Amino acid sequence: MKKYKVTLTAAERLHLSDLIGAGKAAAAKLAHARVLLKADAADGGPAWSDARIAEAVEVSIATVERVRQRFVEQGLEAALGRKKPDRPSRPRKLDGRAEARLIALACSAPPEGRTEWTMQLLANKLVELEVVDTVCDETVRRALKKTRSSRG
Repeated sequence: MKKYKVTLTAAERLHLSDLIGAGKAAAAKLAHARVLLKADAADGGPAWSDARIAEAVEVSIATVERVRQRFVEQGLEAALGRKKPDRPSRPRKLDGRAEARLIALACSAPPEGRTEWTMQLLANKLVELEVVDTVCDETVRRALKKTRSSRG
């Protein structure tokens, strides 16, 4: 595997030291900061091996390699944070317009013979009105929960 050489500037080193000193960041972010400081090869930095860093920081060697690579290719902030997904795993069933229709429907009078809307009734009605092709009641529940409004 290709080795990525980490060379931190004085400002980056100070930023990482402050971040670790404060201890107010996510555990993974602090671990990545420690990895970068131990891997630093600039100005007589420690320049530890991946195996030594992994043991000292208590992360896997693969994590050390990924942090090094992300630092070299994308910069400090990318190396500290988690990788953003390239795209969502699947497209949203209910976009803003569909959610608005759902909320309006949930606030309207329930179907005849019912005292209130159920999640399944709302899902079926959205399909019937051709707002969406298909939708499950759990998706409807999550969308309604986000609005923090009562269904009655």
